Amino acid sequence: MTTTSPIRPRLVQRDPRKLTRLPVNARFMTKEEYDLLVRNIKADGCLTSVPLIYGAGEYPEGEELILSGNHRCDASVDADLPEITCMLIDDPQEKDQLIARQLSHNAIAGKDDPATLKHLYDQIEDVDWRAYSGYDDEQLQLLADVSPEGLSEANLDFATVALIFLPPELEAAREAFNQARAGQNEYWLAARADYEQTLDTLASTHAAHKVGNVATALHAILAIAENHLDELAAGYTAPDGTHAHTGHVGLETVLGARTLPAPAAVTLNKAIAAAEGRGEIEHGQGWRLLERLAGEYLSGTNHVPATDGQP
Repeated sequence: MTTTSPIRPRLVQRDPRKLTRLPVNARFMTKEEYDLLVRNIKADGCLTSVPLIYGAGEYPEGEELILSGNHRCDASVDADLPEITCMLIDDPQEKDQLIARQLSHNAIAGKDDPATLKHLYDQIEDVDWRAYSGYDDEQLQLLADVSPEGLSEANLDFATVALIFLPPELEAAREAFNQARAGQNEYWLAARADYEQTLDTLASTHAAHKVGNVATALHAILAIAENHLDELAAGYTAPDGTHAHTGHVGLETVLGARTLPAPAAVTLNKAIAAAEGRGEIEHGQGWRLLERLAGEYLSGTNHVPATDGQP
């Protein structure tokens, strides 16, 4: 190996927009990795690891060549940083030296001990800081027993979203997932547009409620949805006011609430039992009595149609 004089790098401040990018960069990032890098830089307000740049009179001051850290410089631009700290090599270098330094920054790296890595990761309680770390449960093999059927059959671009619930909400979440599993055995994939909309909605909720935890923000979103259950009727109601399909829907989408006062429930139960006893409706189909009563109401002389044209 050819011996050279030691380099004397120094720290400088540079506008990341003006630095010269490598024409060929062997290092690459997925969109998810790059988006995480941008979010972390925004959160820090600076770079916590500095890019390596080269000038030596071959590049104008402020426009030096980025040897290592091209993605960090690009992410700094997307994070709206006006300037970043860089390590500048101002000693003249041969072409071979520059390429070798570029490759060495990407190739020479230590290795993580998996057990220690998982131990450290488990100590992070806040879900946002877990995301900041760049690791997730799948990478750390915390989801080794989970094997979604069908995902390996297609070359799909998808992202994994982990939901972490606090103890008070954990049992309710388990019950909801158990009910979902009992109803159907299917896997749903969200489009990238839906994924971005979900992130935007979470960000808006974070700002509105001044919360930093994703689970808390998700709880607030679900509370808003709970207050608008009746709007789900649009899913089975055609524009002309008739039904759009013949499948079953939840009563909460009709009543606008999941519960009703106990006295009202007792009255309804008595009426349904009486109708079943007379053979007017089949056992277990109490909704037919409500349908009949609603039909009689709509056909009555005292019924006034709604102003929006719906019956």
